Amino acid sequence: MTRVVLASASPGRRKILRGAGIDPVVLVSGVDEDALTATLPPDAGPDLVTTALATAKAEAVARALDAVVGADCVVIGCDSMLFRDGRLWGKPATEADAIQGWEAMSGRSSDLVTGHCVLRVLANRVEDRAAAHAVTTVRFGRPSAADLAAYARSGEPVHVAGGFTLDGLGGWFVDGVDGDPSAVIGLGLPLTRTLLERVGVSVPHLWLANPVTD
Repeated sequence: MTRVVLASASPGRRKILRGAGIDPVVLVSGVDEDALTATLPPDAGPDLVTTALATAKAEAVARALDAVVGADCVVIGCDSMLFRDGRLWGKPATEADAIQGWEAMSGRSSDLVTGHCVLRVLANRVEDRAAAHAVTTVRFGRPSAADLAAYARSGEPVHVAGGFTLDGLGGWFVDGVDGDPSAVIGLGLPLTRTLLERVGVSVPHLWLANPVTD
């Protein structure tokens, strides 16, 4: 029975998988994202940065698997960042940073880039791997100053890439997306399905091995 291991503490990513019929084992990687990013070339694009981070998270979790799960599983790692004004934006450090970011992207469109990595683990060894990224254009609305202040006080934006969500409180202020909405939430189902197929695993097989029971 091939277990699905999600290398992320993100409730949004777990929700996506559960909504798509898969109840994953959740393990947090503990990867120092800033330290890893600092090792990449200065001209690394958003695709390289997010995919490298996703891969590092998946690999860290794969090394920490117990023998039972590691006997037969796939590990999924993801990383998301907003590409705006020629640079990548992760999680805002403070409420003030979140408000400043929203003021800059209000009424504009920006790309949410999500790196994905799938590791095929058998007999506690990584036997195959596949990685890629997805880009979805997000069209932001024009929330009022009072709206932004209240949103920042909620605490949500400091926990998510780009300071916004599509499936939470921030969804009120997103006018639309061009591309895969699940990738904006943090895990693109179409791309993940493709990566699973590359490592020889089908989605129906994972439905049977990882059923959602509640």
